[in-house]
Amino acid sequence: MIAEMRMVGWMCGFTRLDGIKNVVIRNLAGVSPIEEKMRESRLRWFGHVKRRSVAAPVRRCEMIVPPGGRRGRGRPKKSLEEVVREDLRVADLTEDMA
Repeated sequence: MIAEMRMVGWMCGFTRLDGIKNVVIRNLAGVSPIEEKMRESRLRWFGHVKRRSVAAPVRRCEMIVPPGGRRGRGRPKKSLEEVVREDLRVADLTEDMA
């Protein structure tokens, strides 16, 4: 996020010392936030995968259960399913619409 805004500001000829808000710089450059672009591409991939048949290799990977064992410290990693579900909620879409 910080590197992205530095590059966008640099394209517009601004530095952090100018004190211009990120929203203003994004509007001037016509650039959407990287989070939106990532969400868009994840939902595009999700829709592509859901249209495939259940026998397709990419759909069979959904049913793989990771092996057990000791968990690492900290918060557990989010699965792709959790991230896509959150993206669908934020975009106010259903699985059928993706």
